[in-house]
Amino acid sequence: MTHLSPVVQRLRITFGKAGPLRYTSNLDMAKIWERTLRRAELPLLYTRGFNTRPRISLAMPLPLGISSDCEILDISLRERLDFCEAGLRERLLAVSPHGLSIVAIEEVAPRSSAVQSRIVSAEYHIRFYDRQERASLQRKIAELLAQSTIIVERTRRRKRSVMDVRPLILSLNIDEQANLLAHLSVGDRGNLRPDDLLELLNLDGAHSSIHRSRLHMLSE
Repeated sequence: MTHLSPVVQRLRITFGKAGPLRYTSNLDMAKIWERTLRRAELPLLYTRGFNTRPRISLAMPLPLGISSDCEILDISLRERLDFCEAGLRERLLAVSPHGLSIVAIEEVAPRSSAVQSRIVSAEYHIRFYDRQERASLQRKIAELLAQSTIIVERTRRRKRSVMDVRPLILSLNIDEQANLLAHLSVGDRGNLRPDDLLELLNLDGAHSSIHRSRLHMLSE
């Protein structure tokens, strides 16, 4: 039996994606972080076996084209790193690509549960470039939320399924600029993408930008 090396320290990085980086897939984002962490010369802990990889994990995939300032990355270290948050942020940003920002860096318990399993919901800010009448937008939201069930069909790996997505819409609001603020379920309970929400509101043809502003996690 192959035993994994112990995690000496685990760091959690909250980061943002903007500009061209918005169109980077989750898999490619993981590779970008691998290169960035290696260039910053952090003492990463690697998996065992033929194809060793650094033990890092992203919290929740971000759909292509969506910006964010709340993405979460956990990294496992083989040696303890006594760090100053500002200094480590500068060290990472010096070798990171354009569009990647670092919001916070904190130490978490080495044996804490996987961050992916603890994400339960996400908040999105949807800005409309095509002017939306506030009253019309409010009416569409009210009509959608008034439905007790919202059945949608999904196709995944050539298999079709039906799902009630109404429980996945936790809240919908409008800010002073008539932008949409959406709080949607993600994770094990089910996922509702913000572009799917726009389709349900008959706004999928509107010119808009979507920004993920917060991820909600279960406490340990």
